[in-house]
Amino acid sequence: MLNLNGLMPFAQGSNRFCFIHPADPNVCLKVIRPENIELRFNRQSALKKCLGKKRLNDNRQEMAAYRQSAITSLIAAGETHQAWHHLPELFSSVVTSMGPANASELIRCADGTIAPTLENLLKKDGYTTMLEAAVDRFILWLKTHGILTRNLLPHNLVLSDRSGTAELFLVDGLGAPPFQNRMARMARWRHHYISRKSERFKQRIHWEAQGRNTSWEAFQKTE
Repeated sequence: MLNLNGLMPFAQGSNRFCFIHPADPNVCLKVIRPENIELRFNRQSALKKCLGKKRLNDNRQEMAAYRQSAITSLIAAGETHQAWHHLPELFSSVVTSMGPANASELIRCADGTIAPTLENLLKKDGYTTMLEAAVDRFILWLKTHGILTRNLLPHNLVLSDRSGTAELFLVDGLGAPPFQNRMARMARWRHHYISRKSERFKQRIHWEAQGRNTSWEAFQKTE
């Protein structure tokens, strides 16, 4: 068992804490916040509660998302460089003092620092030409390989220059709901799904780069 007691997460979302592996600085450990699963479950309708709590576990969902055919096909074909070109590699589930954790590659920059989120870069510098080019390459990768994601949010992507070129990595939000996963077997539907997610992502970027001066709902209507 990995002891995480006394360690501070380097990042956290509403559902998970992210820790640096105590024995490997290049591994990220994502630990579920169980109290948030309970809160989310209690807000569900009676019908959805019948589906249980497991579907609210982001670690289980992430494991399933990495098993999508687009990724497993690339790995089976020996094209792991393409599979991990914009994704951190997912290693395994490990036992920690805070519960099960997903162990994955920790994306760092060329200087060794943890890669910053797209959200923070947009706040700092706006939507620069460099970021726009990185976004375009990321979206092309999604479409080329048919990678399914949920709604793409800037705080779920980080930017690293470790390869010599600034590239985006999706560190959270991979995968799609069960129905969409089944429909994605049809190439035309899959392309449409990814295109819609990509356009919504670009809208979100412009909204955040402009300082969120209006609500996200209102901004979408003006675009």
